[in-house]
Amino acid sequence: MSLKPNPGQEKASDPTDAFGVAMGDMWRAMTGGAALPAASLPLSSLAQLQQDYLKQATEMWNGSLQRLQPGAQAASQPPALGDRRFAATAWAGNPAAAFTAQMYLLNARTLMQMADSLEADAKTKARVRFAVQQWVDAASPSNFLALNPEALAKAVETKGESIAHGMQHLLEDLKKGHVSQTDETVFEVGRNVATTEGTVVFENALMQLIEYKPLTAKVYERPMLFVPPCINKFYILDLQPDNSVIRHTVAQGHRTFVISWRNPDDSLKAMGWDDYIEQGPLAAIAAVQAITGAEQINTLGFCVGGTILSTALAVLAARGEQPAHSMTLLTTLLDFEHTGILDIFIDEQMVKLREMTLGEQAPGGPGLLKGQELATTFSFLRPNDLVWNYVVANYLKGENPPPFDLLYWNGDSTNLPGPMYCWYLRHTYLQNELKQPGALTVCGEPVDLGKIKAPVFIYASREDHIVPWMSAYASVPLLKGNARAPKVKFVLGASGHIAGVINPPAKGKRSHWVNDKLPATAEEWFDTATEVPGSWWPQWTEWLKPYGGKQVPAPKAPGNRQYKPIEPAPGRYVKAKA
Repeated sequence: MSLKPNPGQEKASDPTDAFGVAMGDMWRAMTGGAALPAASLPLSSLAQLQQDYLKQATEMWNGSLQRLQPGAQAASQPPALGDRRFAATAWAGNPAAAFTAQMYLLNARTLMQMADSLEADAKTKARVRFAVQQWVDAASPSNFLALNPEALAKAVETKGESIAHGMQHLLEDLKKGHVSQTDETVFEVGRNVATTEGTVVFENALMQLIEYKPLTAKVYERPMLFVPPCINKFYILDLQPDNSVIRHTVAQGHRTFVISWRNPDDSLKAMGWDDYIEQGPLAAIAAVQAITGAEQINTLGFCVGGTILSTALAVLAARGEQPAHSMTLLTTLLDFEHTGILDIFIDEQMVKLREMTLGEQAPGGPGLLKGQELATTFSFLRPNDLVWNYVVANYLKGENPPPFDLLYWNGDSTNLPGPMYCWYLRHTYLQNELKQPGALTVCGEPVDLGKIKAPVFIYASREDHIVPWMSAYASVPLLKGNARAPKVKFVLGASGHIAGVINPPAKGKRSHWVNDKLPATAEEWFDTATEVPGSWWPQWTEWLKPYGGKQVPAPKAPGNRQYKPIEPAPGRYVKAKA
């Protein structure tokens, strides 16, 4: 790392050099040895940080000494640590632990302020900040048995049993290859998650197509096809009956079909993006049309599934076909200019490395991106919530992780074929070509999203760190609609990438924002939007209703003579482990 003072200033002091060495080491560890671009830390900023640090450290030390004085009034008023990792009384009530936590928080703030003070391009600065945050979170005294008064007190209370249980949990997780976030023995796909009744009516090498049993005497004449993401399993949309998007859609009278992607093994490692489009939504659309007799269908894509669905509909538009009567996109990127925190991982060097190791030109042939690698990456985007929290609870305190369906799904990872993954990285995240009419050729056709002639409902989550909501709003000008709905309906929900989507109305949780106007920027849209309490699902239900067509008697059996039932939902593809 080149960390130097600004031109005209004297040489940086040793603390600056030390910071540079530390940042360089963390950066090389994060990027596999890549050199960090040049950055400078102004001496004026460093001097101010040093001054503030010494002042606060002195105040902490003096305060700790005062609380230790016999009969001191401050002894009954432990410091407010202001961090949930140190919220237990064992921290504030123990002077040594309280001081350790206070110093850690001061050091963490100072390191983050140093990272924020760097003068560098925006991407380099974001990468340094991410690396520092990872180190800071890992170094918390709460993560170490000897420094964690809660864990030590529990060890004494249980006469060492908590430590024994913690070691047992650690050994079990080492065998699994990941930190357990929930009690995985409680759940079983098809038994108590993914339980909505249905039948697999079609399958190929990459996916199974599930048709769900109607819950109403009549259904809309136009069926609904869901395209979930292929980077994880479809049953995030069907966790439990009371929070299932799939069951909710069926209960509204829509004849519902869902793609269940296969968890790729070595036999599929050469599959590319075109294969996923051709054998995924293109095959599913043709099957749904054949089974139902409907020329046009309603469609929904979630996350990467929305990107795949949009690409497929653009391919069909280039062939003169418009099978989508409507399209719903949930937390989906079509414009990849601003991808939030994920942007720090993407550059030409990183993509080339992936292409050389996993892509079609890899010396040993194409490979698989292992699901656990993806899962670990996403977990470390929120390390305190999804990693260190469980390290402390599972290993230091010996607690059993509580059963939670969402976290069970989160740990049920999926692989990706290297060529497909590399194409996706290069042409979307790196080169942002999907939004450019004709820049990409998929399945032999030029891709132009503007040629999709379907009204569109776009949902985004305000706190989404994977698909930033303002980037989801950037899809609005790319989709033209048609004469029935010349523009797009955009709805913004509270919470994050998953919790924002899985928000059934009966729970009465969170809120959402609506605005029928579609100004040029997301900021303008939000400034004039109206906040509505509760779930966004009713907004989508009402929007979708006119596109269903007339009501017809519900089918008595799944599939037809050409597409015969294969097996009950959720099918065997979703049960395959990575």
